Amino acid sequence: MSDHTPVTMSAHVVHGRLPGPTIFVSAAVHGDEVIGVEIVRRLLNSKKLSGLRGTLLAIPIVNSFGFMNHSRYLPDRRDLNRSFPGSAQGSLAARLAHIFLEEIVKKSDYGIDLHSAAVNRSNLPQARVSHKSDKARELAQAFGAPITLLSPLRDGSLRQVADALETPMVLYEAGEGLRFDEHAAKMGVTGILRVMSHLGMLSAKAVKLPKVKPLLSFSSYWERAPAGGVMRTFKGNGEIVQEGTVLSIISDPFGEKEVEVKATYSGLIIGRTNLPVVNEGDGLFHIAKIKGSDELAEVALGHLQTQVETEAEAMFDEDEII
Repeated sequence: MSDHTPVTMSAHVVHGRLPGPTIFVSAAVHGDEVIGVEIVRRLLNSKKLSGLRGTLLAIPIVNSFGFMNHSRYLPDRRDLNRSFPGSAQGSLAARLAHIFLEEIVKKSDYGIDLHSAAVNRSNLPQARVSHKSDKARELAQAFGAPITLLSPLRDGSLRQVADALETPMVLYEAGEGLRFDEHAAKMGVTGILRVMSHLGMLSAKAVKLPKVKPLLSFSSYWERAPAGGVMRTFKGNGEIVQEGTVLSIISDPFGEKEVEVKATYSGLIIGRTNLPVVNEGDGLFHIAKIKGSDELAEVALGHLQTQVETEAEAMFDEDEII
């Protein structure tokens, strides 16, 4: 650092007694997304790893600069998840991306990257994968989050370089920046163990499979504020909405003018803002599109069931979550 304090990227390597694939699990690529750090901590304390085949590379804090400063970004204001593949002679972000790519990604067969929504937003637990990778989609379904979203690859992202290397990778999104969410943490640990079991790295009996098949969405959209003001919200994460459903109402502070925010398309709310004070154009609700009105009704019931089951299943052995 600027005062010559040395900085390292800490990684925990867990080798199984028997051979198998190598998987990396990373968190805090964005420094303020702390839920992933807790998920990795719980994962490393899981007794289920005693039966591991292959190798687990666990990196709880990739962006230590942002983590220490409660910031999404690096000190040079660059986004690490837009800096891959990086360069050994480039900016701070480029150098960090280069090290992670060379030392972690290229030495792994599979990957799981843990994220949350930004500060003042929250995400429903969800798995995101590339449209291109059938194997990544298979891993996401094995993860068992309520919904798998097939989302485009962004330039400079970790998902993009992993896809270029043909390393199947799942991105897990859940919770809110700088906040812990118990449900999101439990589902994250359980999902990772399910993926490892699916890959033969753990016994098939190690983790229960989700009883409700995760929903698959091929596209999503943000419902944005048509005007600025104070917002009263009627719908939240995990709720099914039909086209035209009133999601919230935005009014001026005196209540003289009001405008309704309605769902443009039917779908499942997978993210939302937590701020009641909004500006025109702000993203308010992130909605995953789902085809078929009959399926929507079935999904609504299935999602509620998934929530209850996950709360119980993700507990596995309470004494091993320290």
